[in-house]
Amino acid sequence: MPEDPIAHGELAALTRRFEEVEQKNDREFGIIKSDLTAVRLQVGNLDQKVDRLESRLEELGQKMDRNQAQIVELLTRLVGQDPNTG
Repeated sequence: MPEDPIAHGELAALTRRFEEVEQKNDREFGIIKSDLTAVRLQVGNLDQKVDRLESRLEELGQKMDRNQAQIVELLTRLVGQDPNTG
C-alpha cells in the first residue's frame, strides 16, 4: 500500500498543533502554579496580620474596660452613691 502524502501532511500538521497547544498549556500551568504560590504567601502574611490585629483589639478592649471602670469609680465618688446598689 503506497503512502498517502496528504495524510502524512495532515498528520504532521495535527502533531504540530498538538505540540504547540501542549507547550502553551505547560507555560500557562507554570504561570498559574507560580501565581498560586504567591497567593499562598500573601494569605500567610495576612493570617499573621489578622492574628496581631486580634491581639491588639483584645488589649484595646481590656484597656477600655479598665478606663470605663475608673470613670464609673470617679463618678461614684463625685455623686457619693454606689451605682450597683440601686
